[in-house]
Amino acid sequence: MSKILTVQDLVVSYGGIEAVKGISFDVNQGEIVTLIGSNGAGKSTTLKSISGLVRPKSGSILLHEEAPEGEKQIELIGLSPDKIVSHGVSLVPEGRRVFPNLTVKENLKIGAYLRHDDLDEDFKYVYSLFPRLKEREWQLAGTLSGGEQQMLAVGRALMSKPRLIMMDEPSLGLAPLVVKGIFDIIREIHKNGVTVLLIEQNANMALKVADRAFVLETGSVTMTGAGKELLENDTIREAYLGKTKK
Repeated sequence: MSKILTVQDLVVSYGGIEAVKGISFDVNQGEIVTLIGSNGAGKSTTLKSISGLVRPKSGSILLHEEAPEGEKQIELIGLSPDKIVSHGVSLVPEGRRVFPNLTVKENLKIGAYLRHDDLDEDFKYVYSLFPRLKEREWQLAGTLSGGEQQMLAVGRALMSKPRLIMMDEPSLGLAPLVVKGIFDIIREIHKNGVTVLLIEQNANMALKVADRAFVLETGSVTMTGAGKELLENDTIREAYLGKTKK
């Protein structure tokens, strides 16, 4: 399986405090990979570094692309966020961050701001995933429910036609039924050929959907394995699932 992303020895500091302490991991084309860990473990900082919103102190973030002459590796550190999006990497930020005074359709158009081709098929695709957004196409985003805003944030990221979509806490603050719907959509996006890198406090749901998982603690990777394997790991069950194996 070919790699789409390689993070190597990543170090990120805020005011002299290391939030990420030399982590390394990779994501293969067509996988769902999840990063789990408690608050402050460095998960969101890692995604922000990959998307160009935070400049790491050191390390490497390589995006692998297929080219006529063979595989090409692009160093993402130092590139602007819009340049990273143009290479097919999109972020669904924590807290949704929709534009409240713009309509649903205007928010979706912003996701495609780097594109100059026809968007009709992409609107149809997003609306097929989220029929509720089609119903509220001309409604202001700020008047949507939390679950609808999360749908809009995911739809907006998809409008850039990403190869790799990163999601930061997509279930945060949502009702259990809405959370199930969001994870069903993650599976559907993945089935349609998009690689997914997921951060999620709901470790149970994240590990069920993930091909592989990396556990972060205080800025370091402490464990890795298949999602289903980590679901059965006693240490993971006690620390993140709130139960021990019978």
